[in-house]
Amino acid sequence: MSRPLADRLRPQTIEDVVGQEHLLGEGKPLRNIIASGSLPNMIFYGPSGTGKTTLASIIAKATDRRLHKLNGTNASTADIRAVVSELDTLAAPNGVLLYLDEIQYFNKKQQQSLLEFIENGSITLIASTTENPYFYVYSAILSRSTVFEFKAVDSDAVIPAVKRGFAQLENELGESFDIENGVTEHIANACGGDVRKALNAVELCVLSARMPQQGEKRLITLDAAAELSQKSAMKYDREGDEHYDILSAFQKSMRGSDANAAIHYLARLLEAGDLPSAARRLMVCACEDVGLAYPMIIPIVKAAVDAAFQVGLPEARIPLADAVVLVCNSPKSNSAYLALDAATQDIREGKSGPIPRTLQNKHFDGEDQQVKGQFYEYPHDYPNHWLAQQYLPDRIKDKVYYNYGDNKNEQAAREYWEKIKKA
Repeated sequence: MSRPLADRLRPQTIEDVVGQEHLLGEGKPLRNIIASGSLPNMIFYGPSGTGKTTLASIIAKATDRRLHKLNGTNASTADIRAVVSELDTLAAPNGVLLYLDEIQYFNKKQQQSLLEFIENGSITLIASTTENPYFYVYSAILSRSTVFEFKAVDSDAVIPAVKRGFAQLENELGESFDIENGVTEHIANACGGDVRKALNAVELCVLSARMPQQGEKRLITLDAAAELSQKSAMKYDREGDEHYDILSAFQKSMRGSDANAAIHYLARLLEAGDLPSAARRLMVCACEDVGLAYPMIIPIVKAAVDAAFQVGLPEARIPLADAVVLVCNSPKSNSAYLALDAATQDIREGKSGPIPRTLQNKHFDGEDQQVKGQFYEYPHDYPNHWLAQQYLPDRIKDKVYYNYGDNKNEQAAREYWEKIKKA
């Protein structure tokens, strides 16, 4: 039992693979490719524990290829040369199938060293990555490969794997287990779609259970399963795609006024201990998405964020939850945000010009100035503290960047200024 349970139970055929029906079900693309025996270069992209390595081994066996496994975290160019040295030898009569795990850790030069051999077909590459390959894999490798996305396994599909895990350990230990109701389902739900994590939890539950007396069964309790699999459903890497996916979902849920979803993603961020990212996105959403529809939300959310940092986790979750629900329930307006975007676009395109003389911060005119004097009018000297004068540069003097939002607050401001300007 020195090898992990997940390795001892690794599927040997496509039929035994858990999940990935969209790729491996009857008539699905990847299954048909494997059955054809003619393999393209492939990139398997998806979360850990979803069968990428397992499937590579099954493919090698099904196509009678010599399988070499390298891991991008520790492999070198020397390892690649060792694989290449087997080409056209009795060791690899049908060519080499190279499984390169975590290809995102291979630098450009290392990836380039494979090009010649995957181009002429002497090496068939199956690379796997948990990161988006379009960001992390060298474009020349991508252009010669087909990307298949593996998905987190549904908890219902994990349950049979968990049951097989307990059965395997009963067989290996020569014992019978008394498994409390809910243990199997809890492990399947808590693994976050990672079958390897689920089987690791199964093994830990068995190893941590009290050794049975003669004639007794080993008791596997729900409390032990909950303790040993806690937080295992959290897939979170502050440098990886999952980090940005959760942040994106968090902000979009607040923008979409869905308090249930926003609270869910806040909980995921805080369970991972990422208070700064949660606070930052909350502040951004208050300014960008609520904005002028309820301007007072900005200092309110700022106060909640300050309180969160002052008390720290776990109590920080309380003011943040208040602020998230407030943002979700508030009217929304991005009018100021759109106005700034439009002005920024004009500036980047060179649509600007000299600041009008009336607004410049200088009190003298050169000899070339025909009409001398600044002629700035002080608005507070006029009724309602306003008068019409030009503020934008001549080239864009009639440009409209800001349009009133359709919320109560901005419409009240629109009515006020229309009345003043007509007067």
